[in-house]
Amino acid sequence: MEAKPQVLGTTSKIIPLALPKGTEKLCELCQRGAHLQCAKCRVTFYCDAEHQQADWVGIHERICQLLVPIRTPTLLSLQQSGRIEMQLKKAELIEICRLVAQSKLSEGKHQEALPAAQFCLRCSIDVHGRSSVQMVPAYLLLAEANMGLGNLALVAELLSQAEWAVLKSPECGHAVHHRLHRSLGRLHTATGNLEAALLNFANDIYFASEAYGLDSTITCGGYFHMAGVFSKKGKLPIACSLYSEVARTWHSHLTKLFKTHVENVHNPDMLLKPSYDKAQRVEVDEMLRTMLEFQQNDSRKDLSQISLLAHCLAMLWFLGGDPLKALGFGNTALQASQLIPNHDLAEPIQGLLRLVQSLQAEPHPGAV
Repeated sequence: MEAKPQVLGTTSKIIPLALPKGTEKLCELCQRGAHLQCAKCRVTFYCDAEHQQADWVGIHERICQLLVPIRTPTLLSLQQSGRIEMQLKKAELIEICRLVAQSKLSEGKHQEALPAAQFCLRCSIDVHGRSSVQMVPAYLLLAEANMGLGNLALVAELLSQAEWAVLKSPECGHAVHHRLHRSLGRLHTATGNLEAALLNFANDIYFASEAYGLDSTITCGGYFHMAGVFSKKGKLPIACSLYSEVARTWHSHLTKLFKTHVENVHNPDMLLKPSYDKAQRVEVDEMLRTMLEFQQNDSRKDLSQISLLAHCLAMLWFLGGDPLKALGFGNTALQASQLIPNHDLAEPIQGLLRLVQSLQAEPHPGAV
């Protein structure tokens, strides 16, 4: 029975694929035989409507028309100048897919990140070759997407390919080593090999500190993951100490951003313009909340750390343009600080709360 053209929500139309005998097209997502094609670009194919919809949501909407010149052979594309131009267009697609996939991963949307990560890998292979060290970011991106979906065997395979590419490239930079070891550490944590996880997170911290500095928020991510491993091993004092280091780094970073934001913006209506994009806020929020819950559930309850972490979250959401969340975490921070005599965060927390309350009290444009 012939497939009928369909429209899936806000996706592109898809049409039945009529091919000469002996000709085969492969599905963009699963590489099985395709029976449908995108009606907009007509150079992308799918095995079924479900995969078309998943690809559209994941990445295809962003790159649909960009694929046409790349997948449509011309006389120019066969010439040297045309091949160079084609490589540049593919490099642009790689960067678009990388950014989209990373944004979705930061928001915890691992299934939606898969199409962008898969296309990033395929396009990177075309441009750089399968064993080039420039393939590593694409391997790590797809590994992270599959890590969130629990496909650990595939994650191990992808990280093995990334590790091999790095080993073959002695000139590989510290930033690439840091990302590889962090991914390996997360894989070993997920599979229960905690000693191997700790070793990889230690390497992650070393390379990140070389690339970004000891006080970088990127470097402290390694401490955060390492603390999670020590928590799993039941070594809570060590985990607590590492979490304290992460909290200190983030508090220093957010305090600087907050002060700069308030000092440089003279129009009160602009104070809540987001300083972080949505993906970044979700990622940092999850990390800070994890540490806050760890402290709140600890029988010894370190009120100083609870106040510090809640203040971090209040500043994060103030900078993110959400005064209600900023107010909620600010009140949590204030309550904890008031139980500590002469606590040095009490005044900054109260200042933040006054600022949030004053902004909420101001009439919004168009309010009656």
